[in-house]
Amino acid sequence: MFAERRPRRTPSVMAVATLCLAASTAVVVQPVAAQPASAAPATAPTVDNGLARTPPMGFNNWNSTHCRAEFDEAMVKGIADAFVSQGLKDAGYTYVNIDDCWALPNRDASGNLVPDPARFPNGIKAVADYVHSKGLKFGLYSSAGTKTCDTQGFPGGLGHEQQDANLWASWGVDYLKYDNCNNTGVDAKQRYKAMGDALKATGRPILYSICEWGENQPWNWASQYGNAWRTTGDISDSWSSMIGIAHQNQPLAPYAKPGGWNDPDMLEVGNGGMTDTEYRTHFSLWAQMAAPLLIGSDLRNVSSATLDILRNSDVIAVDQDTLGRQGTVVSSSGGLVVMSKPLADGGRSVTLTNENTTTRTVSTTAEAVGLGGATSYSLKDLWSKQTSTTTGAISASVPAHGTVMYRVTPGTPVPPPTGVNQLGDLPWTSAANGWGPVERDLSNGEQAAGDGRTLTINGTTYTKGLGTHASSDITYYLGGACTSLRVDVGVDDESTKGGSVGFQLYRDATKVADSGVRTASDPPLRLTADLTGGTKLRLVVTDGGDGIAYDHADWADARLACGSGPAAGTHALSDLPWSSATGGWGPVERDRSNGEQAAGDGHTLTINGTTYAKGLGTHAASTVAYYLGGSCSGLTVSVGVDDEAGGSNGSVVFRLYRDDTLVADSGRMTGADAAKPLSADLTGGLELRLVVTDSGDGINYDHADWAGPRLACA
Repeated sequence: MFAERRPRRTPSVMAVATLCLAASTAVVVQPVAAQPASAAPATAPTVDNGLARTPPMGFNNWNSTHCRAEFDEAMVKGIADAFVSQGLKDAGYTYVNIDDCWALPNRDASGNLVPDPARFPNGIKAVADYVHSKGLKFGLYSSAGTKTCDTQGFPGGLGHEQQDANLWASWGVDYLKYDNCNNTGVDAKQRYKAMGDALKATGRPILYSICEWGENQPWNWASQYGNAWRTTGDISDSWSSMIGIAHQNQPLAPYAKPGGWNDPDMLEVGNGGMTDTEYRTHFSLWAQMAAPLLIGSDLRNVSSATLDILRNSDVIAVDQDTLGRQGTVVSSSGGLVVMSKPLADGGRSVTLTNENTTTRTVSTTAEAVGLGGATSYSLKDLWSKQTSTTTGAISASVPAHGTVMYRVTPGTPVPPPTGVNQLGDLPWTSAANGWGPVERDLSNGEQAAGDGRTLTINGTTYTKGLGTHASSDITYYLGGACTSLRVDVGVDDESTKGGSVGFQLYRDATKVADSGVRTASDPPLRLTADLTGGTKLRLVVTDGGDGIAYDHADWADARLACGSGPAAGTHALSDLPWSSATGGWGPVERDRSNGEQAAGDGHTLTINGTTYAKGLGTHAASTVAYYLGGSCSGLTVSVGVDDEAGGSNGSVVFRLYRDDTLVADSGRMTGADAAKPLSADLTGGLELRLVVTDSGDGINYDHADWAGPRLACA
């Protein structure tokens, strides 16, 4: 929650552009060179606490009680009882969390927080013990400020991080929601890092939820410290609040991953401000966005309809899918919104949402949601439970403010989508591992899923990849659609006592790359391979001939290129589909300037008085990526700060990348500068990235135009 904050612009998001690999027509093995300093930043690494490998599920009292008197020990115990008796524990809900107002307004003489004896006469540890006795976990609340958010002014954690963390650990706390009120202007990263470090130092696994409201774009940095981060202001129990928050959170999909999740706030399901149809939409969209599912209604007296929503195992399975991908918007027009979420079994979850006030038909296709290539598909309606088959059409009559949610499963395997794909983001068709499960974006920790850490080979860290243990064999279906793979391989640094392995890549039955024996003392080695025409890709790890002890093997930054680029000819870039497009404030606009808020709120692109009919309007920091497939030769474009920034306001830098190579740089430009022409050689490139950064003085007024961009392709 939050209170009495200054008015602010509502931030949109930047998404991480998918980095790209060099085209390959032969087997190549080479040491990994240092990445250029000018390369666009990758996602922040995920905190290595082994928690939240799927989005957390549980309860928080705030939405139903706020600080009223009914928030007390009896209520919390009653909620724990209800988790068990009403089947919510069996459905996957784990955390029973309490919010603000649990403490007295002042610390004791030793500086410790003191539970309110009226609300919690037996203290917090007794409540935690009771929750634990039910096979559940317990969480509480504080704020990264001098006081918490409630107007009564309970003590916050700023300056008391380790003292508070030690106290909570001694009570058996498993989850911390850490708010953002009364922060006295201290840098957000500094405040939230301090508590993250303190929680880690306790030695107790405590899931860390950073409730920063999206003020400082926590999706860019919070995953280093915590397991979830609020992306929006507080939700309220109304359709307009809920759907508005969904819109804010939807573009953040690239930042969600196992161990770190975008959090659009707690559930309002059952609190009475929306219809059951609207609550089903609420629950469906939160699951589709891989959001934490924290029940906000009093489970001791909710309706059977509310319980039916909260216990829908098919919808919960989408939220908890182990691939760990947040769904993305496939289409949105006239209040009809389609989202698609990749699933670990190779299928998709598809939501058809009608935001209008009358019944409408919402339609899409298997190809549009990323599943083209199969001859037939099964559809399961996750609310009605009805099943059907289709050759590709996906459509439903959807009531006002309703959502139809399908699990779409291809009858035959489908190839990866066109573009540059990280293997860790794709479903495999089989995965055998010598010790523990294959891990996505983590090293192999040998035991339970998620017990590894950031992939690290001889000191080089990677945010993406696969962590395995010899002997290992992972298969991906390509269906003849992919052309090349580039990957860095080596023994992970967690193998402190040695380890020796070999990495081999196979296109069907043909070996297309072999690392030879790699040991823990070797730097990462880059393998590239031609996959043209291949039906399957196999990643094989063998021991180095001395047994499998300590053979923790990483496939790091594994980039798979699939599909064809644009058709031959010269294209206005804004007329082509991008593979990703995100802006620092408001969405990237086609043929309009960036107006900062809703799509389409800009005007004609104008740089220093010169107008342009075609182009892209962005706001620093932004990245727009286009898949070229090696078929394009060059780009010409004029760049500058849009006149809507006003006078000389705004200062940005424009950069063009062919794969990882910087091919054009504008230098610093301000609102007083005329447009500057840039040109770039894109020959052989698989991906083009258009990057705008601020020039070091913050992003205020950084409205940046890519004006008249023309892409030449063979």
